[in-house]
Amino acid sequence: MARMTGRRALFAVPVLLTVTFGVFAVAAASPFDPVKAYTGTAGLTASQENLDQIRANLGVDQPLVTRWWNWLTSALQGDLGDSSVMRQPVADVIAERMGWSVLLAASAFLIAILLGTGLGVLAARSPGGWLDRGVSSAAYTLEAAPAFWLGLLAIWLFALKLDLLPAGGLTDAASETVTFGQVASHLVLPAAVLGISQLPWFFLYVRQGVTDALAEDPVRGARARGLSERTVLLGHALRSGMLPMLTLIGSRVPELITGALLIETVFSWPGIAAATVEAATSVDFSLLAALTVLATAAVLLGNLLSDLLYGLADPRVAFDG
Repeated sequence: MARMTGRRALFAVPVLLTVTFGVFAVAAASPFDPVKAYTGTAGLTASQENLDQIRANLGVDQPLVTRWWNWLTSALQGDLGDSSVMRQPVADVIAERMGWSVLLAASAFLIAILLGTGLGVLAARSPGGWLDRGVSSAAYTLEAAPAFWLGLLAIWLFALKLDLLPAGGLTDAASETVTFGQVASHLVLPAAVLGISQLPWFFLYVRQGVTDALAEDPVRGARARGLSERTVLLGHALRSGMLPMLTLIGSRVPELITGALLIETVFSWPGIAAATVEAATSVDFSLLAALTVLATAAVLLGNLLSDLLYGLADPRVAFDG
């Protein structure tokens, strides 16, 4: 396990370097002018001398490679630079928003895994039954439904029509403090929508895996020994059927990140979505590079986690092979 983790860490270094350089290259080729985004309407009346000075202060007058290298060496020393659009250090921008994004993504992932696994097992018990057909049809439909559309539909139904849950934000509009109860109630809709948007893949993988496992000889032998159906299902078929689903965890991380950005925007959740959009449209090199590195690192960690879980669940898999 340690050797595989070390190999993955070494592999991550060139990947992250390439990704950060690509961010600066794409931003440099962008038609957006970071100076205009920084100055706003004041830039319309500013002199060319002042604009050139601002360009120099932001460092965007330097060559592409120089900008990337300066950012990289500073980042390795713990300095992620200053966000030109947020007007504060990049580390502070991320620290203020990352926790809320992680809370949303983790809650949604937990909903998708638990609900997908439960429904997949129930469907596999009676292939072709009404539950299997109904949930499978819903899963295939949800695969084609955009996350933002599900979010808007949830707001219309649960917030506007039924008035059961808040439509967005982190706390109530009149509240001046952040309380656990308010955060929990405001988290329900975005986490549920994001989790349901990820649910179809977990359901389909678990359903197919458990269905195949129930037809294997070890499971038939367990039934022949007189073991209860519950023991056969949970103790034998589920463990074997969950193995394909474990490999899915890592591959769903990029989709989860993309979905989280959309859901945060729809529900006005105070995560990193707004910062990401602002950084992209304003060509905020420092903030854009830092956010991209975080997203890439999350994908790499997700792939590592799925491999580790698969190896722990299946003793036949050698970590150091």
